[in-house]
Amino acid sequence: MDQNPASDASSAEFAERVRRNQAALASDLKTHYDFIVCGSGSSGSVVARRLSDHPDVSVLLLEAGGTDDVPEVTEPAKWLLNLGSDRDWGFAAVPNPRLNGRAIALNMGRVLGGGSSINAMVWAHGHKNDWDFFASEAGDDGWSYDAVLAIYRRIEDWHGVPDPKRRGVGGPVYVEPAHDPHPIALAMPAGAPSCGIRAFDDPNGSMMEGGGGAAIQNMRIRDGRRLSLFRTYIYPVMDRPNLTVLSGARVLRAAFESTRAVGVDVSYGGKLRRIGASVETILSLGAINTPTLLMQSGVGDEAELRRLGIPVVQNLPGVGRNFQDHVMVASVFECPEPLIPRNNGGEATAFWGSRSRRDTPDVHIIQAQFPLVTPENARYAPPPASWSLCAGLLRPASRGQIRLTGPDPLDPILIDANTLAEPGDLEVLVKGVALCRELANSDALRPFIKREVAPGPLNDSELEHFIRNGLITIHHQTCTAKMGRDPMSVVDHRLKVRGVETLRIADGSIMPRVTTGNTMAPCVVIGERAADMLGTEHKL
Repeated sequence: MDQNPASDASSAEFAERVRRNQAALASDLKTHYDFIVCGSGSSGSVVARRLSDHPDVSVLLLEAGGTDDVPEVTEPAKWLLNLGSDRDWGFAAVPNPRLNGRAIALNMGRVLGGGSSINAMVWAHGHKNDWDFFASEAGDDGWSYDAVLAIYRRIEDWHGVPDPKRRGVGGPVYVEPAHDPHPIALAMPAGAPSCGIRAFDDPNGSMMEGGGGAAIQNMRIRDGRRLSLFRTYIYPVMDRPNLTVLSGARVLRAAFESTRAVGVDVSYGGKLRRIGASVETILSLGAINTPTLLMQSGVGDEAELRRLGIPVVQNLPGVGRNFQDHVMVASVFECPEPLIPRNNGGEATAFWGSRSRRDTPDVHIIQAQFPLVTPENARYAPPPASWSLCAGLLRPASRGQIRLTGPDPLDPILIDANTLAEPGDLEVLVKGVALCRELANSDALRPFIKREVAPGPLNDSELEHFIRNGLITIHHQTCTAKMGRDPMSVVDHRLKVRGVETLRIADGSIMPRVTTGNTMAPCVVIGERAADMLGTEHKL
């Protein structure tokens, strides 16, 4: 694309203005801000931006990670290079006997933009029944599908088939169908009807109101560049005097006076600082770090906190529980010709119900234009010109837990993902792998297959062994500080932490159950909802 010199000069001038402004704000850190937002990911960036839209409000946005201005973040094809880098928290679940003793990686973003800076850039609304379930659990129709669609219409700038009921135009969040998708991606929805899966123009249209379908993915990519939520919401306003963005700042604890949150303890520049929040503190640290910080601050299961010597602020036994994640296992096929991935390398998606009369699909089929083989399944040795059809578990019945190992915020944490604890989860994955193999054999996809590399024809026990060895995360860790009204709920319908004051959570940890598909877009909705609530409650 031709560059516009005037536009380049304007961008450079703005970048310098941002640099000077943020340098000045960081060198003169205040002891108190009106609002402190912890975490600059898909929810935190939204909350901080909306609060800073009010010029009389001071906002501090804290991020443990560093710059997002690196090719691995900005160039979509390089997203996998972020996993295991210094832009990744490097979490791993404890060894799991149901995965043949494997300890699977649970990557999460540690960088400006959080997960939206290292993920696969897929924009997925979530199913109608997900949001209506949220509303039922919370006792608040503001979380219903119809209410959430109104948010999507307000924030989206959709560049696909028009759908005024479900999609927005002119908002800040640019979304497009995968640009110039690879022929192998186009072949997947073309082949899906032969497996009883209807093809759709848009995976976020009516497809998310029924039993499933296949489509080309919605992407957060424009002109070949990643669009993180930080770059969409925060960067354009970083020249504001009321918004301080502090990277390399790790939040260790929330500070309390009795049961009132009054700020945070932060490690920054080699020093421990306490920074006060005069109005509210908002936790947007993700489904692993948010419950960890709560427990380290004295909010969690009372018996567990006392065992570790942590003073109890509020007994909330649900903190860290209800852990959910989407996991998948890949079937791999050799392509007759060299295969050069496009966009994020995964441009086609399908959703399917493995059982009759399910209210939402339970299998997610993800196409990857590269081979996905774990070390434990390395004997399959796919050649470079290989691609994958991945069977994902959309509605896991298994539930995990986050646990502390000590009272120091830097002590290791234990993540018991508890994957496949419920036998039905493995049964669904077995059906999902069978569907992948059937789909690969469709007339539309057969031209892209020289041979099936993995799993090949296996008996039942061999296939289960293949799945246990090949299962990996889809990076959708959620639900560890769930919203609801039961004794295990951590936040109420307004995202306030139960039993304490002036502390709110806005991230994927508040989901009662993981949404259908990728979780970035629902986390943006959570951020928008939190910002609306804060604005209303504090008359901003």
